[in-house]
Amino acid sequence: MELSLQSTVKLNNGVEMPRLGLGVFRAPRGEVTREAVLAALAAGYRHIDTARIYGNERDVGRAVLESGVPRNELFLTTKLWNDDQGHDSTLRACERSLKELGLEYVDLYLMHWPVPGRRLESWRAMEKLLADGKCRAIGVSNFMEHHLEELLGRAKVVPAVNQVEQHPFLYQRSLQHYCAAKGIVVEAYSPLTKGQRLGESNVVEIARKHGKSPAQVLIRWCLQHDMVVIPKSVHETRIRENASVYDFSLSAEDMRRLDGLNEDLYTGWDSRDVP
Repeated sequence: MELSLQSTVKLNNGVEMPRLGLGVFRAPRGEVTREAVLAALAAGYRHIDTARIYGNERDVGRAVLESGVPRNELFLTTKLWNDDQGHDSTLRACERSLKELGLEYVDLYLMHWPVPGRRLESWRAMEKLLADGKCRAIGVSNFMEHHLEELLGRAKVVPAVNQVEQHPFLYQRSLQHYCAAKGIVVEAYSPLTKGQRLGESNVVEIARKHGKSPAQVLIRWCLQHDMVVIPKSVHETRIRENASVYDFSLSAEDMRRLDGLNEDLYTGWDSRDVP
């Protein structure tokens, strides 16, 4: 697969989504997030992922405006938080996020968590937001197969994206195959294991072989598994390093070794037991 920083994947409604983006989870609100987003856009990123619960939507919006990059060249994601779920409250939450971002629409609006008893009404509201042009695509985050099965049984619109934690140490292979069969793109968050496995011997050895960093190997692994990937950093050098993953490729043997590292390592949220 020939890839570049400009590579996109076509979502199930025809919208093109960049395969690599910048995540701003837990990035401090204020200048730190603003400068990180500006650095990413200057480095060629065109995909930024935020969320209401991160508290930095306003900073992302400021950076987007200051960057001078035309809006139609950007792909911006934000998310519906758990406390805002429900039909009418979802509509209000999206409007608040758009106001914080200073935008008329987002490219992708995600349901952050499969809240029992509320997620179906929330999805109905998200379908309305899509129809009203408040977002170009809608999707979910942290949904397992049983959550998707329930949603697909009631939804008019199939989610375009399922954003979940993915890396070799949490290779959710069954979920990946399920989503592919349903036309849902898997987007990997925390691809760098929040630093917990960057020193693992197999990763280090493969990185050394390619003259790359362990982080670059983990990002490349996601890309070669046909995932969208959103590594998070607020440091300009690392933001640039994380995008420098297109001048090498992992061999079939490299991929097999990395695939074999799965240990169900959740560094964040684990929704497997959510009914």
